[in-house]
Amino acid sequence: MNGIWGLVGAGITLIGVAVTGWFTYRGTRTAAAIQAAPVAKAQEFAVLQATVERVDKENGELRNRQFRTDALLRAFSRSADRWRRQMERAGMEPEPADPLVDEYNRTGV
Repeated sequence: MNGIWGLVGAGITLIGVAVTGWFTYRGTRTAAAIQAAPVAKAQEFAVLQATVERVDKENGELRNRQFRTDALLRAFSRSADRWRRQMERAGMEPEPADPLVDEYNRTGV
C-alpha cells in the first residue's frame, strides 16, 4: 500500500511542478509585457516631442519671414506714397492705385 501512495504522491508532485511551470511562464510573459509598455510609451513620446520641436522651429522661421515681409511691404508703401506726393507737387497726376493697394491703405491688412 505504501508503494501506491508513493506513486500517487509522485504523480501529484509532477502535476504540481507542471502547473507551477505554467504559471511561472505566464507570469514572466506578463511581467515582460508590463515592463515593455513604458518603454514603448517613452518612444512614442520622444517621437511626439521631436515633432513638436520641429514644428515650433518651422513656425518660428515662418513668423520671422512674415515679419520681414510685412516690414518690406510697409517700407514699400511709404516709398510709393512719397513718390506719389512728389509727382503731385510736380503737377503730374499719378495713375490710380490698384484696388488691393487701396484696401491695404484703408485697413492695413
